Amino acid sequence: MVTRALSIHPADPQPRLIRRAADCVRSGGVIAYPTDTTYALGCRIGDKSAADRMRAIRALGAEHPLTLVCSGIGQAALYARMDDVTFRMIKRAGTGDFVFILPATREVPRRLQHPRKKAIGVRLTTYAVALALIAELTEPLLSTTLKLPGDDHPMHDADEIRLRMAERIDLILDAGPRGMEPSTVVDLTDRVPVVLRKGKGPLERLGLPLVA
Repeated sequence: MVTRALSIHPADPQPRLIRRAADCVRSGGVIAYPTDTTYALGCRIGDKSAADRMRAIRALGAEHPLTLVCSGIGQAALYARMDDVTFRMIKRAGTGDFVFILPATREVPRRLQHPRKKAIGVRLTTYAVALALIAELTEPLLSTTLKLPGDDHPMHDADEIRLRMAERIDLILDAGPRGMEPSTVVDLTDRVPVVLRKGKGPLERLGLPLVA
């Protein structure tokens, strides 16, 4: 397997390159692509083999939920249940700097749900490349941060990804360097929100305390 790399414009992604990346995903590929924060791994929701490859690359167990990167709250609501309070909190977030762990709907395959909480992570991206890819796929992109076991930070540079991920993934969408600070992860499956990871997303935007 040869890992291809496509240099894509971060603000105005070329449609032909987006189509090539989407075709790769549809055919069972695992890609590295840029998000609002760092680079992530992505594959189709319904592709068990590709999802298993992503978990193996990250050395993730079943307790670690993967994330559905969505184009907006309407799309996210097809896969995650939200009450009025949750809906308003997610709307306040406003950017793709947050991942929210929410109860999954029947649209989410059981194998992707947290085994105890029956939950899934959702992220509402505002990043042009991710939005274009999701629009081409007409469904969310199943994703996880591109951070290898033992690393302190996610990968933020496509050249590093090429060197370290050659033959482990199928395609890299290279939009230039991204940040090294991952998203803020908030578990909303219980009455009291729990911050699982403090990242780029500011907690005060959600009405949560700065220290959690």
